[in-house]
Amino acid sequence: MCPGLWERCFWSWGLLLWFSVGSAGDTPPTQQPKCTDFQNANLLRGTNLRVQFLLFTPSDPSCGKLVEESRDLQNSGFNATLGTKLLIHGFRALGTKPSWIEKFIGALLRAADTNVIAVDWVYGSTAVYFSAVENVVKLGLEISSFLSKLLVLGVSESSIHIIGVSLGAHVGGMVGHFYKGQLGRITGLDPAGPEYTRASLEERLDAGDALFVEAIHTDTDNLGIRIPVGHVDYFVNGGQDQPGCPTFIHAGYSYLICDHMRAVHLYISALENSCPLMAFPCASYKAFLAGRCLDCFNPFLLSCPRIGLVEQDGVKIEPLPKEVRVYLLTTSEPPYCVHHSLVEFYLQKPRNKDTNIMVTFFSSNVTSSAQITIPRQQLQGRGVLAHPNPHCQVHQVNLKFQASHWVWRKDRTTIVGKFCTAPLPVNDNKKMVCLPEPVNLQPDVTVCRDLKIPCA
Repeated sequence: MCPGLWERCFWSWGLLLWFSVGSAGDTPPTQQPKCTDFQNANLLRGTNLRVQFLLFTPSDPSCGKLVEESRDLQNSGFNATLGTKLLIHGFRALGTKPSWIEKFIGALLRAADTNVIAVDWVYGSTAVYFSAVENVVKLGLEISSFLSKLLVLGVSESSIHIIGVSLGAHVGGMVGHFYKGQLGRITGLDPAGPEYTRASLEERLDAGDALFVEAIHTDTDNLGIRIPVGHVDYFVNGGQDQPGCPTFIHAGYSYLICDHMRAVHLYISALENSCPLMAFPCASYKAFLAGRCLDCFNPFLLSCPRIGLVEQDGVKIEPLPKEVRVYLLTTSEPPYCVHHSLVEFYLQKPRNKDTNIMVTFFSSNVTSSAQITIPRQQLQGRGVLAHPNPHCQVHQVNLKFQASHWVWRKDRTTIVGKFCTAPLPVNDNKKMVCLPEPVNLQPDVTVCRDLKIPCA
């Protein structure tokens, strides 16, 4: 090559480099990863998986960065020394982004210094539910392959927490199964029921899928699974009809989805608020309401589980028991939490019929009620009353003897007895507070008494 040609080529490359950089002496600008949103699908374009993994970090909580390879993770602010939470949505009938996803991600990042990875599988979860179910194994394999890239970066299996909503809970179980139960934690938010109630352990979420598995059940009579699937299974308000949700089908879509999605909103509330969502192990919801399960001694040795990010939900025993049903009551709106109280009534004389007494607590213009039933020929009845304010802020109690009404006559018996109450869990009788004098109750007449409950 002649010298003149070489000089012209060198000059041309130098000019191109100058325009690319900006000017002599400037350094190339750092390329920041772009923010990526969830995909939208439709009934015609659904069923293909097309998974996206979107990383959200404490330094940029509102910007999802698409991460596909290890270099994407390293360039997007992923911190391998922090815990990692994978958020997996469920079936998307209309192929749209979940309306709750941004609030959930923000709550997670405010509650913990962690990496959050939202798994967008809108395409594979759209159209027909049964098609989405068929994609669960394929999605589980894709997520497992993605997690292997995290492990290469130094992330430990025990630091990974999967939060799966509805069908996403069983996806999380599938991933945990592939990792032989060594992932740190899986949270199932009303795990899906259709196609899974009779499924094998390998096909659905179960307690063997992670070191700690929890499930929050809010719609067991419709879209959610009715069997326990974790170490701790919360059956909120019995696991079926949630307060504040529509009870008639004319409410449309809300009627179908409100109970099911309450698990999501409860968990977000637990992340955002300090008030407790504490639950109590019991044989059944009916037994819980009847005041037969007042502490957490069996099987948790008094460490009552709480919904949220506390390690193992505050349960402090090893090894963890499996499939423990726990029950709690909530209010109808955020922050949902209540303070559970034991309420008791002791009759001076037994009766030949059941005795029903309505108990109402008052505090700061807030009222809450529960019914005590004293079985025939017995002296004591008890129940559980849920109140939004702490037990020591209750300043008044109303008692009403609900007499039975027959066509030909009315029960006009007056009953006399003693009323007592204590906050749950009742580990001893030191917190029991009783009215100083016996109460005379006439049928359908409300009796009001002041309560003086000391604060701890």
